[in-house]
Amino acid sequence: MERGLGNLQLEEVAAATAPYLPLGDGDAIDSDNIRLEQLGYKQELSRTLSAIANFSVTFSIISVMTGLTTLYSTGLTFGGPLTMIYGWPIVGLLTLIVGLSMAEICSAYPTSGGLYFWSARLCGDEWGPFASWLTGWFNIVGQWAVTTSVDFSLAQLIQVIILLSTGGKNGGGYEASKYIVIGMHGGILFLHAILNSLPISVLSFFGQLAAVWNLVGVIVLTILIPCVATERASAKFVFTYYNTNNGDGISSKPYIFVLGLLMSQYTLTGYDASAHMTEETKSADKNGPRGIISAIGISVIFGWFYILGITFAVTNIPYLLSEDNDAGGYAIAEIFYQAFKNRYGSGAGGIVCLGVVAIAIFFCGMSSVTSNSRMAYAFSRDGAMPFSSLWHKVNKQEVPINAVWLGAFISFCMALTYLGSTVAFQAMVSIATIGLYIAYALPIFFRVTLASKSFTPGPFNLGRYGVLVGWIAVLWVLTISILFSLPVAYPITNETLNYTPVAVGGLLFLTVSSWIFSARHWFKGPITNVDS
Repeated sequence: MERGLGNLQLEEVAAATAPYLPLGDGDAIDSDNIRLEQLGYKQELSRTLSAIANFSVTFSIISVMTGLTTLYSTGLTFGGPLTMIYGWPIVGLLTLIVGLSMAEICSAYPTSGGLYFWSARLCGDEWGPFASWLTGWFNIVGQWAVTTSVDFSLAQLIQVIILLSTGGKNGGGYEASKYIVIGMHGGILFLHAILNSLPISVLSFFGQLAAVWNLVGVIVLTILIPCVATERASAKFVFTYYNTNNGDGISSKPYIFVLGLLMSQYTLTGYDASAHMTEETKSADKNGPRGIISAIGISVIFGWFYILGITFAVTNIPYLLSEDNDAGGYAIAEIFYQAFKNRYGSGAGGIVCLGVVAIAIFFCGMSSVTSNSRMAYAFSRDGAMPFSSLWHKVNKQEVPINAVWLGAFISFCMALTYLGSTVAFQAMVSIATIGLYIAYALPIFFRVTLASKSFTPGPFNLGRYGVLVGWIAVLWVLTISILFSLPVAYPITNETLNYTPVAVGGLLFLTVSSWIFSARHWFKGPITNVDS
């Protein structure tokens, strides 16, 4: 029997809307299932993930090797070493604050729906359905965009590896067409969908392998690349050089610094995965929040050392960014390749190092599909998506199989915009950062406003600092939403315009319009599927 939570019988309201209740020292899984029923859902997914497994999925989605490798050229262009070395810990600290606020809410409401369920509960019956609708669509579209950008970045890196392996751009190397790159992107998504069709126990193994690969990979590359390089940057260059020669008509130093922060903020996304995996995690009200916080914290530490190590191998920024170098302007690929070529006469070692990064990106995309499929499963369970009954189906292995393939298909469709215009594709990808962070900020905003006095935290909580931390998190998301919507080149033309506000504004328009003209008549927020 499915009903809107606001229409439950009086005797059920206490159970369905209860805050965290201590359940004693009984079996952890039984306690998790009871808590899930208190929130209005029956256990349908396989609850086998440990704290380590939950952390591993999120850590492999953040994947500092993925984000920093992909946008290292952006960091070099806008500010260079100084922006990257000092911008990373600034963004890392503020991201941790956002994560702390999310972790506190996750502890109170450990469900796969995550953000949109939190918004519904925090806003109450009057505003809950609209808040849930808005948050949910920003979250799921943002997650699909993350999957699109991650797997596309892998396809691009594979193309660069092929280019360097066949002689490089200056040696007659093979440059794949955009159709070949899109084909590789589709193949990668197909593999990720197959892996995510396996039982969660198998996926958990791959997730933990991914976490180890990311940790070890960062350590190895951080030490290896500057050691192999025959020419190394001085400490003064690494810690003080400020690159203002971006070639994009921007001379304001503060403006350049702000644009360079995109590299860090793009990397530190996707940590809502721990929340979406809570219905498959033991002691979810504790281990879900731990997964969020630990994944961010460890990523910030390892990411800074990765930036530091690679930047010590930087000696000629204009050459690294030039499309005429062997890697076609892919900065980190050129750094790796030249480091080995200059020392050993062959860049083969650099290509192997790029392979290490490629595997990390592959794991990142795999975990991203895991996360977005659980979000789609939960959102459709509450009837919010077209053909919801189809995406909510769980197979014999307790995997939301249709939601897995839906995420892969939509991510591929998003990438097809690249065939028409790189500008259109970048607009799609921009939702991966700003769109997703808006989804993060909405429930936090509701927690510090509408629910500032009524919110009852779970076992993980920030105590009296919860509201303060929440406001800092909201203000930071508001700040980056403005900063990353600013023009990145002058003069502004169709090709140089930053389409982020267009993409995010378009998503907002569609979400609100669909609510006004349709969803408000039938979507009542999260619904219970627990029998009376």
